[in-house]
Amino acid sequence: MTTSASETVVSAFLQRQPVRMLIGGQWVDAASGKTFETLNPATGEVLARVAEGDREDIDRAVKAARAAFESGPWAKMTPSQRGRLLWRVAELIEEHADELAMLETLDNGKPIRYSKGSDVPLTADHFRYFAGWATKIEGETVPVSIPNMFTYTLREPLGVVGQIIPWNFPMQMASWKLAPALAAGNTVILKPAEQTPLTALRLGELICEAGFPDGVVNIVPGYGHTAGAALAEHLDVDKIAFTGSTEVGKKVLMASAGNLKKVTLELGGKSPNIIFPDADLKWAVRGALTAIYFNSGQICTAGSRLFVHRDIYDQTMEQLAKAADAMRVGAGVDPATEVGPIISQEQLDRVAGYIESGQREGAITRAGGERLGGDLASGYFLRPTILDQVRDEMTVAREEIFGPVVVAMPFEEIEEVAARANQSIYGLAAGVWTADVKKAHKLVALLKSGVIWVNTYNQFDAAAPFGGYRQSGYGREMGHAVLDAYTQVKTAWISLR
Repeated sequence: MTTSASETVVSAFLQRQPVRMLIGGQWVDAASGKTFETLNPATGEVLARVAEGDREDIDRAVKAARAAFESGPWAKMTPSQRGRLLWRVAELIEEHADELAMLETLDNGKPIRYSKGSDVPLTADHFRYFAGWATKIEGETVPVSIPNMFTYTLREPLGVVGQIIPWNFPMQMASWKLAPALAAGNTVILKPAEQTPLTALRLGELICEAGFPDGVVNIVPGYGHTAGAALAEHLDVDKIAFTGSTEVGKKVLMASAGNLKKVTLELGGKSPNIIFPDADLKWAVRGALTAIYFNSGQICTAGSRLFVHRDIYDQTMEQLAKAADAMRVGAGVDPATEVGPIISQEQLDRVAGYIESGQREGAITRAGGERLGGDLASGYFLRPTILDQVRDEMTVAREEIFGPVVVAMPFEEIEEVAARANQSIYGLAAGVWTADVKKAHKLVALLKSGVIWVNTYNQFDAAAPFGGYRQSGYGREMGHAVLDAYTQVKTAWISLR
């Protein structure tokens, strides 16, 4: 699809009043008739009105998903047929790549270069990867120690799955959740973030076009405290998969207790990024910029705690501040933009509050720290920020800021920096920059994080498991490991006497 054609499609999509929800294969209004606005964070203007799902809509979606799982065509489909449907979704995503990238950038604010170059391709790749897994979910024979007994296991789908995704990577997060759940044979109710529902709903149209039976995928936009809470506590939902803040993740876990549904949580982080004196400093500085300013710092793996060896600390900070000041901040639709807006006024105020907190506690602002004015004053823009002279006990060094703010601290010894890096309630990701392979492997062993990048940062692939330790959640996304989250094991004992 050409750029002009994709812009026409996006314009037509946004002009719908409202954009409806998907329940049981039908595009419907909310039962209450309510709608909510989704805004362009680059301008603060309304993009579209969207049907506002609530408890009744969630209940309708759960009933549709249950019927599809128990008795619809989906229940009779072979793994090969499921795989072909997932493969077709990947093809449709690629056919509509420009349109989806534009819609993602308008609703989320991220630079179009990343929507086109990363978000859309990785979304398609995720569906294609799990299309291959549909025919490879296997049980096993078990050599039990009882004579004349044949024992084997089956891996079966869980049933009806509720999935709640965040606003920072709306399209990718939808694929992370939908693709493995569907490959395993489950049916789904997806609740996108109220800030960014549009690409999930457009993806729902492509899923329908691909030929998925009615009720297999239901998409109910709405607020977390209403639609999200109703989904988490629904007694006919067999599993909840949640990505978001640790605070909300705990509420989801508590809400799930009614029927002891299975839960997986991908939550917050305060990831350490460690630069040693033997690192290639040019690439380490670039990596540090990517680690914190990619997606305006609105990523759970953000390398927001930068540890730099004291021998190169001043030099590194000088280069980092210069590079941060030179980054192009602007609307995501501008191809030259490197750092887009923060998602909302609420989040901008939250990030600004952390900067003020750091300054009160003694941190020095080496770059950024202020909101942009001029032509960008109506949007939610903040300059890439570096806080120096930070101590481990400061609020900005302990709490997740979720914005373009990095806190920098010197270190001297490998054991020291590992211990300080691990002084966190989180354990999602970490970065290490060194030319010493022994040092790299030692840090991989010492750091309590689910993902560790060495001489790179923020690398993701559908085949590589992703998830955290401690209060960064449990369970894994991506790779074959995620299939454990969407299947259950049945054991059969066959007497051969």
